[in-house]
Amino acid sequence: MKYFLLIVRWFVGILFIFSGLIKANDPLGLSYKMQEFFEVWGWHGLHDYTLSLAIVLNVFEIVAGIAVIIGWQMRLVNWLLLLLILAFTFLTAYALFSGKIKTCGCFGDCIPLTSAQSFIKDLVLLCLILVLFYYQKKMDSHFPSLLAICFLTIGLLGSAIFQGYTLKHLPIVDCLPFKKENNILQQMQTPAGAIPDSFALHFVYQKNGKQISFDQAHFPDDFDSTYIYVDRKDELVKPGNGLKAAITDFSLRTLLDTDTTAALFESQKYVLILAKDFDHYNDWKNSIADILVVAKIHKLSVLLVTADVKSAVEKISNLTILKCDATVLKTAARVTPTIFFMQKATIVEKYSYADASSAMNFIKHWN
Repeated sequence: MKYFLLIVRWFVGILFIFSGLIKANDPLGLSYKMQEFFEVWGWHGLHDYTLSLAIVLNVFEIVAGIAVIIGWQMRLVNWLLLLLILAFTFLTAYALFSGKIKTCGCFGDCIPLTSAQSFIKDLVLLCLILVLFYYQKKMDSHFPSLLAICFLTIGLLGSAIFQGYTLKHLPIVDCLPFKKENNILQQMQTPAGAIPDSFALHFVYQKNGKQISFDQAHFPDDFDSTYIYVDRKDELVKPGNGLKAAITDFSLRTLLDTDTTAALFESQKYVLILAKDFDHYNDWKNSIADILVVAKIHKLSVLLVTADVKSAVEKISNLTILKCDATVLKTAARVTPTIFFMQKATIVEKYSYADASSAMNFIKHWN
């Protein structure tokens, strides 16, 4: 039993540390996933707090994993882990059985799990944590109290600092479809054998004070302008196989609303500055100005891509401005702004504005 409990502790601890680290590599990704859940539940007021919640959750997972392995305060830690895994199991169950959330983001974008896989994983973890909970009196710390606290402090500070770094300098490991060396056009192609979800459309209309519901195949014979539209509901009839393009809805449009994506992807070399918004413009405007100076010397075309066109027009006068969907920019540029060095449709290199010196050095040596 002693060795069995030791194996369980190490397995649970390593899994929590791994889960926390992989999400700490991209805390904004977890923040966006939280917003997805909150939107489904109508909790829009919590959107401003999701990043802070994501950072705290990642730190807790890592610290709790360390605590389980070293056996520190097992009664307290087991209670916390039990509450956490119950919450995770509820979320993955909701994603699986409601169908409203495709993935739970348990391991971030680096290891995408289906809702079913995430739910099974959490059930297994729940069983293992219940074992630890039941036998907690038989588990003692292998380290002196002071040394154990040192390990936990290192884990806490290290995970917090690591997240602060990735939020400013881009994720260390880029698992997103807009990563370095990816060709955007190729990422936009639908995989062979992809089967989309099939939906039945149900319409609700009102006539003579009564609501009438029917699907797209059974419109009333007397349907005319006297029917007043009320609502439309999409019912999933047959789920697809989950295969879809890694990048969807990507387009770059001019201020006159002309789609220039294809034309731009024919350019040999150019630079895209992706800025979803201008909320912290004063923090990065000087860095971008320095990059523009070097780019001009080396005769590189630089374009600004944003979802906040109004602010861009007000603040930027020396760059061509292109429009792009805000949701796309959330994925493409985890830091605002992110600099893409492009060769046709391929992302040759990418930098955060905080690494402007590296970006300028890259321009000087870009053959």
